[in-house]
Amino acid sequence: MFKKSSASGVGILLAIVGVVLFSTKAVMVKLAYQYRVDHVTLLLFRMGFALPFYMLIALWKKPLHPKEIQVKDYVWVLFFGFVGYYLASLFDFIGLHYIKAGLERIILFIYPTIVVLLSWLFFRKVISKSQTWAILVTYLGVVVTFWDEIQIQGESAVWGGFLIFLSAITYAAYLVGSGWLIPKFGVLQFTSYAMIVSTLCVGVHYGISGDFELAHYPWQVYALGLAMALFATLIPSFLVSAAIERLGASTFSIFGSLGPISTIVLAYFFLDERITGLQIFGMLIVIGGVSLVSVKGKAKS
Repeated sequence: MFKKSSASGVGILLAIVGVVLFSTKAVMVKLAYQYRVDHVTLLLFRMGFALPFYMLIALWKKPLHPKEIQVKDYVWVLFFGFVGYYLASLFDFIGLHYIKAGLERIILFIYPTIVVLLSWLFFRKVISKSQTWAILVTYLGVVVTFWDEIQIQGESAVWGGFLIFLSAITYAAYLVGSGWLIPKFGVLQFTSYAMIVSTLCVGVHYGISGDFELAHYPWQVYALGLAMALFATLIPSFLVSAAIERLGASTFSIFGSLGPISTIVLAYFFLDERITGLQIFGMLIVIGGVSLVSVKGKAKS
């Protein structure tokens, strides 16, 4: 009994720290943009600093069931690395040029609803009536959250929100499509392979559109790139995996709602971002809708 409660306590702590660290990414991106770095270069710093660690993991941890892996599985790894980490990150970084960090996190938080929709569209998984209502409530919350922002910023807020929404869609597509690959490779191995592919994609993108002047930025840009790689990417990915192992995915999903809240709090202190009462109300609607979708999804699986 004591060992179980101790494991649960550690799991809760890991879940909270992991979610909060993940939520720092948007704040660090906005801080870096103050030094006039473009999104492709900043993304290159983030992925480049994390690359050695993922390469070590890929070399150290072998696939769980190598005999079951076929050539087409590696092709799918290339595809999902491109979609799930490169495109999702690219849309996210561009979108953060136009909207607040707190609003970005609220939109990204709806990805479980997109997972449900994509699973219905491609795999014909049934969506219950309660899930349908929860999804509708979630998107109503997004509209409420953005209503004030559109009045203030106009079309730029719409464009930024659309890009973040694309980021959520591409990440959800990665989660849905990679479901049959993770049991073959293992979570750490598959994630490492996908991150390596994503880094290569970012490198190619920079090679096409970059200015090849990576050494002229203020030291803060490199520090923020390294911090994003370690504290908003690498470390929380391991913390979340460890938390799910101890708590289970269903229990861990409860702590996901800390993401938007912690981002808003951090953005208030570090970016002086203000959020209106109507936006807070919309955020609560979104959190409630996503929580219902996640709970119903876990109950059915």
